[in-house]
Amino acid sequence: MNKVRTRYAPSPTGKMHVGNLRSALYEFLIAKHAGGDFMLRIEDTDQERFVEGATEIIYRTMEKAGLVHDEGPDKDGGFGPYVQSERMKTGIYLDYAKELVEKGEAYYCFCDKERLSSLKSEVVEGKEITVYDKHCLSLTKEEVEANLAAGKPYVIRQNNPMEGTTTFHDELYGDITVPNSELDDMILIKSDGYPTYNFANVVDDHTMHITHVVRGNEYLSSSPKYVRLYEAFGWEIPMYVHLPLITDENHKKLSKRSGHASFEDLMEQGFVAEAVVNYIALLGWSPEDNREIFSLKELIEQFDYHRISKSPAVFDIVKLRWMNGEYLKAMEFEAFYELAEAYIKQVVHKDYDLRKIAALVKTRIEVFPDIAEHIDFFEQVPEYDCSMYAHKKMKTTPESSLEVLQELLPLLEKQEDYSNDGLYQLLTSYVGEKGCKNGYVMWPVRTAVSGKQMTPGGATEIMEIIGKEETLARIQAAVGKLKQEIS
Repeated sequence: MNKVRTRYAPSPTGKMHVGNLRSALYEFLIAKHAGGDFMLRIEDTDQERFVEGATEIIYRTMEKAGLVHDEGPDKDGGFGPYVQSERMKTGIYLDYAKELVEKGEAYYCFCDKERLSSLKSEVVEGKEITVYDKHCLSLTKEEVEANLAAGKPYVIRQNNPMEGTTTFHDELYGDITVPNSELDDMILIKSDGYPTYNFANVVDDHTMHITHVVRGNEYLSSSPKYVRLYEAFGWEIPMYVHLPLITDENHKKLSKRSGHASFEDLMEQGFVAEAVVNYIALLGWSPEDNREIFSLKELIEQFDYHRISKSPAVFDIVKLRWMNGEYLKAMEFEAFYELAEAYIKQVVHKDYDLRKIAALVKTRIEVFPDIAEHIDFFEQVPEYDCSMYAHKKMKTTPESSLEVLQELLPLLEKQEDYSNDGLYQLLTSYVGEKGCKNGYVMWPVRTAVSGKQMTPGGATEIMEIIGKEETLARIQAAVGKLKQEIS
């Protein structure tokens, strides 16, 4: 059996879309699961769509996602160059196109824009396309040579039959047969000398010994043309794996406007790469059990591409947020703090122990921007209504809370140990003397020092962080607020 070789072949046209990242991930997993090679190839033949800096985005995304390629522009495995524009300089594409011309499987086309625009259009799979009428196929060899000698602009077209059918096999969809009458004579070499995406794809996949081609199922309709090229050359056809569409929650195609269509968008929104990769792996693939959390190593071990679904996969941002939260909970604290520190500093400017604040929020957030809403009270107590002191379960009222805070103030003023343990011991001792439950005391204290109903951490954890001076100031302010409310 041949060694499994897969390739991720992106075009440098901008940020890496979630669908492209999934293709790269599945190609990586297929190769690594089988002990094969994973290649990175840059397909930059479409010069009109080329975006400066996009190649760097590809490298950066692959690195963050942990998709380490065995071969590529920076790792020559003997099949380079790995950038199509560089491969083009070797003449490889034109040479292969001319080989097809010699075999009668392709031909020179000299039609100008005016003639092409006069051709009839047909609707194929809901899209209006212009089908070429094979006009230049009838040119004699002498006419072709005369046109070439005169420098007349040309393209090279694939010569597809007009009768019969073409069948190709997909690993998920099985055998698919299409009438040859639907196969347009697609362009192989453009008038600028560059190969088309489809042609370069086939030539590169063959010459680089690619065994599995993984791509979105929007390419299903073009696959017969690929198959006919392989057959025209007499080459072995690779295994095709066409992936299901990824939609948004409304079952519409994921778009840039959704704000989470690219890997970089998600990174900017405070997701961690490992969680995104884990989630994307499950967009169309399911393991044998119901597990949802996988490391990349575990995905390599478990991944079987035969378990990829044919149904569209829904990108559920709520589910991704949950998964990201699970990753944050499991993350080593130092790694978490390194990422969280900048978000904390955006909100807290006082000289507090930021590491302690990070420890409080670590298990309470799903993405890093969530930090702000959890910790804004550390900087300043927000305006709040005194009705917050009334808590049915804690059996507190504004009146009982005022009494508790007034009795605690002198004790807190005398307290030297403002560690969490020291403060907790003080408050629980007070609870014991008063003969009430913990919540009866802790609720008003936490409300006083935070001004919030929900906080990451309890009263004493907050007091430890803000310190004695700030604690006393906040409780004194709360006493004044309650007195004014009650009176």
